[in-house]
Amino acid sequence: MEYFVNCNTAPLALYTNPLDRTTAAHLYRRLGFSASVETIDQAVGSTAETIVSALISQAMSAPVIPAPEWADWNGSNYPEDDTLRNQLKRTQEDDFSLAYGKSMLNNNLRDRMSFFWSNHFVTELDIYECTPFLYHYINCLQRNALGNFKTFVSEIGLTDAMLYYLDGVYNNGHNPNENYARELYELFTLGEGNNYTEEDIIETARALSGYVERGELGCEHVTFDAEKHDTDSKTILGQTGNWGYDDVINILFEQRSEEIAEFICRKLYEFFVHPDSKDNAGNAQVIISGMASIFVANDFEIAPVLSELFKSQHFFDDEAIGVIIKSPFDFYFNLLKESSFSYDDTTIASLINYSGLLSQRMFDPFDVAGWQRNRSWINTNFMIGRWLTIETILDDFFNANEDQFRNFGLSLVSLSEGNGSNPDVIAKAIIDFILPKGLLNDSEYDKAYVIFRSDVQEQYYEGGSTPTWSLQTSMEGPTQVYLLLQYLARQPEFQLK
Repeated sequence: MEYFVNCNTAPLALYTNPLDRTTAAHLYRRLGFSASVETIDQAVGSTAETIVSALISQAMSAPVIPAPEWADWNGSNYPEDDTLRNQLKRTQEDDFSLAYGKSMLNNNLRDRMSFFWSNHFVTELDIYECTPFLYHYINCLQRNALGNFKTFVSEIGLTDAMLYYLDGVYNNGHNPNENYARELYELFTLGEGNNYTEEDIIETARALSGYVERGELGCEHVTFDAEKHDTDSKTILGQTGNWGYDDVINILFEQRSEEIAEFICRKLYEFFVHPDSKDNAGNAQVIISGMASIFVANDFEIAPVLSELFKSQHFFDDEAIGVIIKSPFDFYFNLLKESSFSYDDTTIASLINYSGLLSQRMFDPFDVAGWQRNRSWINTNFMIGRWLTIETILDDFFNANEDQFRNFGLSLVSLSEGNGSNPDVIAKAIIDFILPKGLLNDSEYDKAYVIFRSDVQEQYYEGGSTPTWSLQTSMEGPTQVYLLLQYLARQPEFQLK
C-alpha cells in the first residue's frame, strides 16, 4: 500500500459546501465507527456545521456505561480458589468488553474519543488484573472524553488502574517511584523531552507521593496516606514550594500551556485528519497551531477544538479522505455499521476477539506508549488475518439471511430511475460507498464489475430495452452482492478510511 504524503493545504476555515455521500461517510468514519446508508444519506445536503454540532451535542450528553454489580467489589467478593476467581474475572472482563463494544458502536464521537484516550492514557488490564478498576478507568475516559483536559489529567492519574499500572501505589515519601511522573510529561501532556528535565521528573514524583494505601483484601480502592507523602520543598518547572498532587497539575498547565496544547492537538490531528503531521508539502503545522490556540483560549476544553477541526475545509479536503489505515476495530465495526446487517451480542463479541487476534486487544495496548496505528496494522500476517476473518464474517451474515445483501445493494441506488436493473451502476454504488474514494482507476472498476456480474449470462443483463435481470427479483442477486463485498474486502482501498 502506497504511503500517503500529506499535501493538504486547505485552511481551518468553515467548510460550507453541502455534504454529499462521500464527505458525509468520511465524517462518520472519522467521528465514529461509520454509519448506515440511511444515516449517511440523511446527512447529504446538510452542512458540516449542522451535522458536527449535532454529533458533538450527542457525544456530550451520551450516558456512560451503567455500573455493573461488581463495580466496587474487592478481593473479599471473589472466590478463594484461584481457578474460580480467575474464571469469574474473565467473565466480568468479557461482559464489560461487550458493553463497551456496544457503546462504541452506538455512541459515535463520544466513544470514538474515549477509545482514543484509552490509547493515550494507557493502562493494561493484564498488569493490574482487577475488573472493578477497569470499570472506573473506562468511566473516567467516557466522562472526560470531550470535557476539560486539565480535569481529565487530574482525574486519570488517581484512578486505581493508573496508580497500579504506573506504580503510583509504590510512590512512598522519601523513596519516590518516578514511573508516573515520567509518563505524565513524556506521554500524557508534553511529549518526550519537551521542556522538562530529569530533575523535574524526580521532584514531581516526590510531589505525587502518598497514594499508597492499598488495603489488605486486594482489588481495593487506593487512598492517600499523609504520612507517606513527601512534605519537603520541591522545585517543579521552575516553581518552588511544598507541592502535592493538585499543585503538580496546576503548575504543569500554568507553566507549559503552549507545549501541552501543541502536543495534544498534534495527536488529535494525526488521529482524525492525517497520520503525517510534519510533512512540508501541506500546512498541517498551521492547522495544529490554530487548534492549539483554540485549546488554550478555551481553558483546555476539548470540544471546541474538535468542533473547529471537524467543520473545517482542511478536514473535508480530498487529501484528507481515505488516508488513514483502519485499525482492527475500524475494519470490523465499519462493515457492521455500513452494511446494516443484523447482528447480536455474539457477533460483537466475535469482532472484539478478532480485533485482539490482529493485535488490538481491548483494554490491553502493547505497552504504555499504546498501539502505534496505521502501517503497524497491515504487516503480512495481519493482512492475511483480515482477509480470512472478514470472509468468515460475511459468510455468517449470508448464511443467516442472504436477502440482507440484496437490500444493502438496493439501498444505494435510485430504483425510480431503473438502476435496479443495471449491474454496473449497482456495483459502482456499492464500491463507492464501501471504499472512501472508490477504486484506483477504470480498469479496477471493470474487474469489480466482472465479479458482481458473476456467472449470470449476459443476455439477462442486456435483454434489449427490458433486461430480465433485476437485483430486486433475481435469485442470484444476494450472492452477487456477497461476492462483490468479499472481493472488495481484499482490496487495498478497503483498508483505508
